[in-house]
Amino acid sequence: MNMLIYGLVTGILFGFLLQKGRVLRYDKQIGALLLKDMTIVKFMFSSIMVAMVGIYILKDMGLVKLDLKTTILGANILGSLIFGLGWGLLGYCPGTQMGALGEGRWDAVWGIGGMIAGAAIHAELYPFLKNTVMTWGNYGKITLPDVLSVSHWAVIPVFIIFGLIVFIICEKKGI
Repeated sequence: MNMLIYGLVTGILFGFLLQKGRVLRYDKQIGALLLKDMTIVKFMFSSIMVAMVGIYILKDMGLVKLDLKTTILGANILGSLIFGLGWGLLGYCPGTQMGALGEGRWDAVWGIGGMIAGAAIHAELYPFLKNTVMTWGNYGKITLPDVLSVSHWAVIPVFIIFGLIVFIICEKKGI
């Protein structure tokens, strides 16, 4: 039960931050897709950096066990294309459309309907996909530290420094 409460609290906090960061706005979404407004990119990258540090601290303390998804290039590429197409057409990604719905934007309902339809289509096509797309470029359960044969604590600071450099460049360019 505690994990459900933690999930609820962090979900509400994340939604609040999405709203306060103004990343639920259509102009911010389209600006990110056109690489003219990096607000969403900076928000996502910040979230990834914080989560990466937090998850690996919890892992090192033995409080969580990572359950990696298999890296399959065919599925990742096809899924990315579908995700990007939906994001470009609607102007919301899955997280921001839920936040937009919470703000009372009814156009987000189309995206939620699209996600439900997409899940249903995926379920119907899964036997076919399992024998085709999901076999193309199967690299197993890998992480960047595994590929480089280094500790995750060797990769995390480099990732964070890279992120901070990107943030500084974006701020200097005003994007």
